[in-house]
Amino acid sequence: MSSSGTGRRSTPSGRRNLVADRRGTSPAPNPGPRRGSGSSSGGGGGKPPRRRGRAPRPRPRGPLGWIAAVIRLIGRVIWGLIWRGTVVVMLLLGAATAYYYAQLPELSAAVDARSRGSVTMLDRNGNVFAWRGDQFGGAIDPATVSPHLVNAIVATEDRRFYRHLGVSPRGIASAIRINLSEGRGPLTGHGGSTITQQVAKLMCLGVPYEQAQWENEAEYEQDCRRTTLWRKIQEVPFALAMEFRYTKDEILSVYMNRAFLGAGTRGFEAAAQRYFATSSADLNPAQSAMLAGLLVAPSYYAPTRNLERAQSRASTVLRLMETQGYLSASEAAAARETPATLSAAARQDSGGAFADWIMSTGPDFLTGETTEDVMIGTTFDPAMQAAAEAALDEVFATQVREGSLAQAAIVVMSADGAVRAMVGGRDAAGTGLFNRATQARRQTGSSFKPFVYAAALDLGWRFDDIIFDGPLTLNIPGSGPWSPENYTREFYGDVTLTNALQRSLNTAAVRLSEEVGRDAVRTVAAQFGIESSLAEGPALALGASESTLIEMTGAYAGILNGGSAVVPYGVQELRLIGDINPLFQQSTGIQERVISEQAARQLTYMMSVAVAQGTGQRAQLPDRPVAGKTGTTNSQRDAWFIGFTADYVAGVWMGYDDNSPLAGVTGGGLPAEIWRQTMERIHRDLSPRPLPMIDPAEEGRTEPQIVEYGPEDNLEGVPQDWAEGDPPPRGTPLGPAPQDDADQIIMRVLNGLLGRN
Repeated sequence: MSSSGTGRRSTPSGRRNLVADRRGTSPAPNPGPRRGSGSSSGGGGGKPPRRRGRAPRPRPRGPLGWIAAVIRLIGRVIWGLIWRGTVVVMLLLGAATAYYYAQLPELSAAVDARSRGSVTMLDRNGNVFAWRGDQFGGAIDPATVSPHLVNAIVATEDRRFYRHLGVSPRGIASAIRINLSEGRGPLTGHGGSTITQQVAKLMCLGVPYEQAQWENEAEYEQDCRRTTLWRKIQEVPFALAMEFRYTKDEILSVYMNRAFLGAGTRGFEAAAQRYFATSSADLNPAQSAMLAGLLVAPSYYAPTRNLERAQSRASTVLRLMETQGYLSASEAAAARETPATLSAAARQDSGGAFADWIMSTGPDFLTGETTEDVMIGTTFDPAMQAAAEAALDEVFATQVREGSLAQAAIVVMSADGAVRAMVGGRDAAGTGLFNRATQARRQTGSSFKPFVYAAALDLGWRFDDIIFDGPLTLNIPGSGPWSPENYTREFYGDVTLTNALQRSLNTAAVRLSEEVGRDAVRTVAAQFGIESSLAEGPALALGASESTLIEMTGAYAGILNGGSAVVPYGVQELRLIGDINPLFQQSTGIQERVISEQAARQLTYMMSVAVAQGTGQRAQLPDRPVAGKTGTTNSQRDAWFIGFTADYVAGVWMGYDDNSPLAGVTGGGLPAEIWRQTMERIHRDLSPRPLPMIDPAEEGRTEPQIVEYGPEDNLEGVPQDWAEGDPPPRGTPLGPAPQDDADQIIMRVLNGLLGRN
């Protein structure tokens, strides 16, 4: 059949191929039944033609049409800006990512980029007792540590770590919502950062540490952690670059090695060793949870600062691990029931003052400014440290009024200068605090007098030679006349050197110093280790000069060891971690001889009498002899007791930091009591040994007679304050024994004629 004039073509089968009407033409009127359509006259059997698209809606005319056109135009502009801006942002993001990718270091450099090293200190027994600097335990990765640790980190910090490309928009949005709901700025508080973004912060977005630019490394790191909108924008390409440059496990390795975890530790291996004395490979779920919990606030949650708070935070981490399927309910419950605890070394909350002293006296390039990891073997004895701290706490708790701000310091050392214990103040556990044992320079008072007698003995005087204790006036250039007085404001006439030191007589000490020469006294004191500027005037003999407790204790150690100077020392061995050969070793602090051994033995005897029968009686030990000397300065601003047994020498200082007077405290009082309690604890398991001193019975002269008396005796006229505030004990020598020597008789006659008592 031929085609009709309707514009439709017939298919070979006889069916017409429908063709859509032309757009923009009006439909023709319905002509009724079409010819040749094969339909009946009224049947309408043919299907209506289908249209391939919807006819456009007629555009509104008038004002509505104009408004609609403007809206459509704005929409097209906005859409154009959006897709073009997106393209620009993507290009910039790609360029920034490529730039950071090229700047990223090799993995080995990224793992440990510390500019500062660490210092680990061992006590005399070889056990760790202190850490300083940035402690680093060595490179670790997810394959070498406990799987519980990896799970704890991911569960706590970034549960989608293995599924994102370094940035989590969901996490950022959630963090912003939480911050705003808690009344903070959108970028203050929760950061919503992924582990990859946290690594970007740890790497300071690739900005290296420059000493010339920053005051110290801590300031640099604080700036790296600062959160700003620009920093958050920069983190995105840096994080993407790391995701392209490193694998997920490598990114996690950087995180586990560089994260700060409190107490000076860098990385989870160092933290595991620091807190639990174990390897990160052997951490159990409770320990892993505690370490992972530190990431949010390392200093605040550090278990060495507050163990209970750290355990509470670890419980939260265990709950997250259970929720995310890393622990079963029974495993999580078991970990909560047996929370992680500190190792014995980490629990040792002492030795801070000693460690600070080591850091301040060692070479800077191997201590405070070291770029290496250093191991220092020291002379520190934790048992002696505990004894000193316990004695100080006991005395202040039972014999000092509550709320007193008085301070005290203690140093214990061997005769060769090896420092065994050091208490820098009542806040003994603190570190980085003012160390009164090594930093406080205070007047020494009568504790300086042994050096006056040491100079005299070394020049040939004897312990039983006579010195006159009576009124003395010296003209001081520029100051006028000066007249020293005794503590009791009494004079005792002719006394032996032993008796003068026993009673701590001021006028006798000044007269002896003037006779042997101040220069000789200054020389002996300086050679014994008193490095402070020594007074030029006659008050030198009375301890007008200032010194530190460690200097004075070291000087007394020189008397104990037979007259040789010592340099107090604490470092026995210093080496780099991993090296076998030490860089430095020391086994003694003994230096050159200052006074003869005979002079030192006589002085030790004289000082033993000062403890047994004089001003230092409160320091007596029940089972062994003690030698020592008290010291109290003007207005009782400083009180000292320094003494020794055959085994150890110890010094105690007490006073106020602001130089206020001590109410009723003298060197023979509380300092002597602290000394006694310290040394009783230290010597508890040591067999008594005699002091290295002379036997006066073998020296060819008779010692002053000892007058025995009791409460019933008439003591009128007897000085009542010989012990610097304490009544004289039984057996106190009241004066020199009668002498048959003609010279002594003549001296008494002359003294009587001159009106001397």
